Amino acid sequence: MLEHHSRNEQEELDELLRQYENLRNGKSHSFLEEEAFERIIDYFDDNENLSQALEAAETGLEYFPYSSQLLIKKADLLIATRNYLQALDILEQASLFDNNDINIYILKTDAYLALDQQSKAVDLLQEALFIFNGDEKIELLFELADVYDDYEEFDKVFDCLKMILELEPVNEEALYKICFWTDFTGRNEESIRLHQKIIEDYPYSELAWFNLASAYQGLKLYEKSIDAYQFAIVIDEKFDYAYRNMGDAFIRLRRYKEAIETLEKVLTLTRPEEVIYEAIGYCYHRMGKYAQARFNYRKASHMNPDDSKLYYKIALTYINENQWNSALKPLEQAMRIHRYLPEYNLALGECYMNLEKYREAIQHFSVVVRSKPKNVSGWESLVRCLYKAGYTEEAARQCKAALLATNHKPIFYYLYSAILFAAAKQKEALLQLEEGLANAPKLVKKFIELNPSILQNTNVVDMLARYKKNHKI
Repeated sequence: MLEHHSRNEQEELDELLRQYENLRNGKSHSFLEEEAFERIIDYFDDNENLSQALEAAETGLEYFPYSSQLLIKKADLLIATRNYLQALDILEQASLFDNNDINIYILKTDAYLALDQQSKAVDLLQEALFIFNGDEKIELLFELADVYDDYEEFDKVFDCLKMILELEPVNEEALYKICFWTDFTGRNEESIRLHQKIIEDYPYSELAWFNLASAYQGLKLYEKSIDAYQFAIVIDEKFDYAYRNMGDAFIRLRRYKEAIETLEKVLTLTRPEEVIYEAIGYCYHRMGKYAQARFNYRKASHMNPDDSKLYYKIALTYINENQWNSALKPLEQAMRIHRYLPEYNLALGECYMNLEKYREAIQHFSVVVRSKPKNVSGWESLVRCLYKAGYTEEAARQCKAALLATNHKPIFYYLYSAILFAAAKQKEALLQLEEGLANAPKLVKKFIELNPSILQNTNVVDMLARYKKNHKI
């Protein structure tokens, strides 16, 4: 039936085109109605033959000079061929014959924007909002939102979408878009009020529940956001984005087991994505289940083998288990992609240091120090490594450099003290220990961890006892 109807339409169009060609060539032809010219113009336009479409519009206007529809089609073609000023003139003519055609306002807006006359486009659309109602008003508000978006007036985009939802509370396009713009503009409180009102009247709108949840999430009200997401998935049990965002909310609350269950649901509903496997891996990582974390990080890395941070995260799971050798390979994979990232070099240095490959470790810690000269971790690791390797003189030199670079962070007084004790410079070592205790007494644990046998030194024990009596260590 449909095929028969389509065949008839094509035969009618072929006949119209034949008659139009006869008209152009001065041959006898049947009289072409205004609607026939519109179909002929659309045919050429659809086939991207703009010059012939424009010619058909001009021919039609010779026979129907007062046709607003033909004028609008001609203006549309002029805009497509970048004749914006001429298009505006034609649209002015069209408005004389029919000022209530929304296409006149839409096309004028396109022309003004092409001429970089944003204020005129905005004024025109705002004027049109008082003329049109219903679906046409909503169409104009979407158009106005796009204009504000192009010119980066983002709060006004939100305002337009809010107006649309006040007119048509379950408009899907507006509900989808306002979720993004709520997050972008940070207008979460307004969004909450708007969607609570929508839900009062339309309690089974899963998009309204989703947007409410998202706004709560934007305010870090994660418990409330989870409740709202759960309403969304009760209405639509296959709403994968609700599960995805709910998983994130569970992670923020450190409810990792629930986050894993929720994110695994996403994998059953949609095509697997690396970001979901990575998030599941993160949850297992935080739970101390390193083998399961690795399994999911690896799945993510197979989907995106160019993402260096996934190899780094795999390595961290091995580091957490003190499997230093196993951590080397994923770190090397990460560094093939981003060789000089400080955190990768720091981790690789830690591995080599624990494997007592001190020269390699020092090279990587040096990269960190050069990349981030104010970073405490890099300097601390470098100094510790030099100390453990027995390079006492160089360790002392780097410790002094670290104190200057980090604005005298107390940890380096303790490290410098340990180095001086190792160099048998006891008097100077005690002065540095005293400086550390005066600035950050709790960090003394790191001093002792570096060399536990230091507690056999009576001078150190006496100093620690005095500070323990007067301060909390």
